[in-house]
Amino acid sequence: MQNFKQIDVAHSPDADDIFMYMAIKFGWVSAKNLRFSNIALDIQTLNDEALKGTYTATAISFALYPLIKDDYSLLRTAVSFGNGYGPKLVKKKDTKLKRNFKVALSGQHTTNALLFKIAYPDARIVYKNFLDIEKAVVDGEVDAGVLIHESILEFSEELCVEREIWDIWCELAGEIPLPLGGMAIRRSLPLTDAITAEDVLTKAVKIATSHKPFLSHMLMERNLIRVDKEKLKTYLNMYANDDSISMNDVALNSLDKLFEIGYKNGIYPELIKAADYLIPKEYNELRFS
Repeated sequence: MQNFKQIDVAHSPDADDIFMYMAIKFGWVSAKNLRFSNIALDIQTLNDEALKGTYTATAISFALYPLIKDDYSLLRTAVSFGNGYGPKLVKKKDTKLKRNFKVALSGQHTTNALLFKIAYPDARIVYKNFLDIEKAVVDGEVDAGVLIHESILEFSEELCVEREIWDIWCELAGEIPLPLGGMAIRRSLPLTDAITAEDVLTKAVKIATSHKPFLSHMLMERNLIRVDKEKLKTYLNMYANDDSISMNDVALNSLDKLFEIGYKNGIYPELIKAADYLIPKEYNELRFS
């Protein structure tokens, strides 16, 4: 009887993460010696659990990675970058934000939090589940909030955009892709299994992007998506596209810039390069050649 190694994959409940994982869930891609299970959690919880080393493979905010680099390797696949867009800082219309305004962010170690703190060092920050941020602003619990995921496409008519996180990024880094979220895998996993897991996840993202209308329809039929058909199409084109399949040199350079910005602003204790923390896929070729 075949013994399978279980790979638990944690991801967020937003449309792009679900979309990129579902080819595995539906059995369209698999591995001979691995079995995958998944759990959906909000990004703050994912980052917190990654700090604890809870899940074998997990979605993370890219800004978290330097803090978990000793326990997790970076995966090249299932990544989301903004390119001309990204999270939005919103407030009520016809209001002016004070220097120390109160703001709701989706998590302490998110990319948007890192950039926000640099741009607004005097703001008073509270952390909330990303689904609760819009309401907190509308109800006046906070003066402003940073919207992420599908919330950037549609929000209350009482609100307006104060600033795009993309604009903050461009001021700090230039007009290069904004690294938002990716995947990491525990270093304690045998390297051959980690390579296989990355291959399976990469195939899943490739299959998903190659069959976007069909898979999107299946997800909507199962009520796994919080937006309508047109918004889902827009959102997936933004965050689950050909660039999500495997990071190229442009993406890696953007990650390096994010890590550099964090290091220069005292967020990370040392400066790292993303390429040094990828899984060495050449290992199998050398071992079995």
